[in-house]
Parts: sequence; structure tokens; C-alpha cells
Amino acid sequence: MTKLPTSRRRVMLYGSLLLMLPSLYYLLAPLGSSDFEIKFDDQAVQATKAFLQEPVAAEDTSQKPNIIVILADDLGKTDISLYGGNLVETPHMDAIGKKGVTFDAGTVTSPVCSPSRAGLITGRYQHRFGNEHQKHLIYLKNRLQYYGFKYFVDSGPWQPIKADKVPRAEDIARQGLPPTEHTLAEILKKHGYHTGLIGKWHLGSADFNLPCNRGFDYQYGFYASHSLFSPEGSEGIVDQKNPDDFTDDHIWNGQRYGEHAIYRNCVEIEEPDYLTDRLAEEAIAYIERQKNNPFFLYLPFSAPHTPLQAPQDLYDQYAHIEDPLVRIYVAMIKSLDIAVGQVIKKVEDSGLAENTLIIFLSDNGGATYAHVTENAPLRGGKITTFEGGVNVPFMMRWDGVIPEGINYTNQVSALDIFATSVALANAVTDKTKPLDGVNLIPFLTGNKADAPHQELFWKSGNNIAVRTDEWKLLHDFKSDQTVLFHLGEDRIESKNVAKGNPEVVNSLMSFYKKWAEELPPPSWSPVVYYEHRYGDEVFLFDN
Repeated sequence: MTKLPTSRRRVMLYGSLLLMLPSLYYLLAPLGSSDFEIKFDDQAVQATKAFLQEPVAAEDTSQKPNIIVILADDLGKTDISLYGGNLVETPHMDAIGKKGVTFDAGTVTSPVCSPSRAGLITGRYQHRFGNEHQKHLIYLKNRLQYYGFKYFVDSGPWQPIKADKVPRAEDIARQGLPPTEHTLAEILKKHGYHTGLIGKWHLGSADFNLPCNRGFDYQYGFYASHSLFSPEGSEGIVDQKNPDDFTDDHIWNGQRYGEHAIYRNCVEIEEPDYLTDRLAEEAIAYIERQKNNPFFLYLPFSAPHTPLQAPQDLYDQYAHIEDPLVRIYVAMIKSLDIAVGQVIKKVEDSGLAENTLIIFLSDNGGATYAHVTENAPLRGGKITTFEGGVNVPFMMRWDGVIPEGINYTNQVSALDIFATSVALANAVTDKTKPLDGVNLIPFLTGNKADAPHQELFWKSGNNIAVRTDEWKLLHDFKSDQTVLFHLGEDRIESKNVAKGNPEVVNSLMSFYKKWAEELPPPSWSPVVYYEHRYGDEVFLFDN
């Protein structure tokens, strides 16, 4: 065989490399784009600050009720016994509803953590200020990563979204609650309340959206979507890795670094003890300090969100549960219930029960993808806008004001927490930022007989949902897929009746279009989509 001259071999090699360059550039070109630059209108920011600085008339703060909002993390509606759960008894969480009101159709504004919390803390649909998608720390940097993820990683129901543009690192760092919005803490603080945040924030870690700069006088907890409950390997704590959950490696890799670290008043501290216990202890101490003044305590626990970690003594109580993932999940819920009970007991022992509104809910439904819960009989779970994702455990208690044992069936929203709180505080809100929630107290005390909401809405990228008390529509604009459920007859969303009810589909879609017509585009993009399978049907949800 004749050997080619060296010079010709070089030409062929260089030619091959030149031919490969466009492909290499396509695969390796950075996708970071200034299209997702997060910037704010200076005039709007200054107007927001000016409103908070406006003086208020002298008020008798002794008549203002305390407000405690206890938020669980990824707790499914039927994870607790009050809503039919049978794996673990949760008497302390249940007691909030039994001694007050249990909402059968209590919903959140998003089936994922950060957008849901943004709606709750502002009282406005988070879409109004671009906080539509989950806050992410990591995006695919180039197309090579995308194809590697898509074809060589077993990610289960999670699939990467193919994108030609993603946020740049500097814009990822600015994701979160914009300074053009007011938090509930800022409004209540203006009207004489002391304000505390104890737990998970997940609304940004840039200076402008740190909780210490968003109206909270006291802060303890972490900023990210998750943190370790105890340092890995801690004595007396069971650590359980989850091989069935694609997200588990990411969860554990966060450890307690950066946004996952524990902070007090926005200064990083060391915390060796189990976090659920510590959050309860911090809340009890906060109530003790503020018991003679009106206070707003926002207490977002991180349980039972992963990582799966539980105290050994509680884990041992559930030895009859064979699945180790479910067993530790149940122990985490029990730990949460004990912590909630300790906080409620402090309120009662301090003589504050008749002057304190206590609200309990979860930020979204249970994470079915972690294979620790099912949300049954509700369909779907976290990430999805089926009932299992957005219909959450939701209760209120205010001794002497809200009658005991109410089971309220009309739909209510986490948006209503803001509106209810500011009404009780007789607080003035910024008219340029109209609230989407309503004051629920008149509906619960019999002073209003109509329903608080005619329609409620959800939106994440191509996925939208509209719900009335009777009907619920889900639509995916990308696939043009529509499902309609008659919730009055089918609360578990098992039968799609869209074809037989075109007039209902058109009516609900018209409600959605009117609601969405003035919404700005999302401030950042999703990273993955989640496949929800139901029989032969496949639904895709952006995240």
C-alpha cells in the first residue's frame, strides 16, 4: 500500500479539521445570552421604596393580631392524617384545621417552590413580575451538554429543554424576587409589626432580595431550594440516598455551601443540629421575645423536601415500613408535626391563641418523582398543575374568631394570605400593585356567603391551567393538548371531558387569555421538562 506524502496527509488532516469546525462551534458555543438580562426600572424601584417610607397615621398596635404563616415544603395533601393519610399520624398539624378551618380546595400559585413562595409573600400572581419559572442555579452551557444529557444520562421523567439561549451567570445570580415588589413583611413592618423569617427563603440571594433587605427584622435559615437537615454523617441522624430520584445527587452536592448554608440575620453561621428541630426552637424563642408586641412570623420549614434525613429515634418508630425511602420520609413528616406542635404550644402557653392567626399550608404537592409519596387519590404531584401539584394541605386557626371545625369547600389561594393579613393589620397597600388575593375572614365567619374566587390561574411556559369551583382546564400550547375535568364529579381528574364540552373549554380559555394579556415575559427560562404519564397519555411540564 502506497503511503501518502507527509504534506498531503497534513492537508487532509487540516481539511478535516476545517470541516469539523462549524460542528464544533455549534456544539461548544456558549449559550449564555443577554436576552435574559435581569434589570429593573430605576423609577419603579424608587417608587416602591418611597411607598414604604411614606408615614402612616398613629395606630393602636395593641389591637393588631399576630400572624404566623407555617409553610411545609413538598408536603402532599394526603401526607397528613387530617386529609386521609394513613402512614403517619400528624395530630399537631391536624389540630390547626380541627380548631379552625380546613380548606378542601386550598391552592398555591405554582406547583414548584420558588414561584409559589413569590406569590404567597407578595399576594400577587408571580407572573406579574416575571417570577414564572423555578429559580435555577445551573443551566446547560452549550449544546454538547444538552446532547450528552439527552442521550447519555438516565434522567427518568426529566428531560433537558433544547435552547439556543440561556441566562448568563451574572443573571442567574440575580434571579429572585425583584425590588419592584412589596413583601408582606415590608407592609406589616410599616404598620408596627416586628417581622421574622425562620426557615427556607428561596427567593434570591443577591443583595436586593436578601430577606434582611426585604422587610424582615430577624432571619434564620437558608436561601436555596434545599439544605442538609444535619451535616452528612451526623450522629443520631439517618442519611438515606435515593437512587430512584434523578435530582438526588444535585440535592446532596449542595451540602451547606453558598445559598445552602445556614444564615442568621444574613450572616453565615455553623449549625450542627437537625434543622427541623432548630427551626422550631428559633420560632419559639422569637415568639417569646415578641409576645408583647404584634409580630409576623413566616416559618417555612424545609421538611419533607429532600435530602432524606431523619432523627434515628423517629426512624426506628416506623420499622414496619419496608421501603426505606418511604420510611424515612414518614419519619421526616413526624418530625415536622412535632415541631409544629411545639410552636403552637408556645402560642397557647403565652396566652396568645386568641390574638394570633395561624396559617398552615404547603408550597406545592408531594414530589412523586422521588418515589416517597403518591398524593393519591389526587392526580399528579409537584411540577404538574394537576390537583396533586397545586391543591395542598391548607388550614387556618384563630381562637374566638374563626369557628372550630369548618370544612370550607370553595377554592381559596395562597394569594389570600397577604390580603387577609393586611386587612387584619389595617395596613395600606400600594395601589399601583393591586392584590390578587382576598381577605378570607369574612367568608369564614359568615359575613360573606359568595365564593372568594371565580377563577384561579396557573402558567409555566407553554403550560397553563384555569380552575373554577366546578371545572378545571389544562392546556399545553406547544403540543396543543387540552384536557378538561368536571371537578364537581371527578375531583381526582380521571376523565377528560373536553370533547363533550367545547363551550366550557372556550369559556375557560377566554378567562385565561384575559388574565394573561398584560403579563410580561418570564425573567428567566426553564431548564428541564417533566413527563407526567397517565395511562397512554403523556403530559410535559416546564420547570
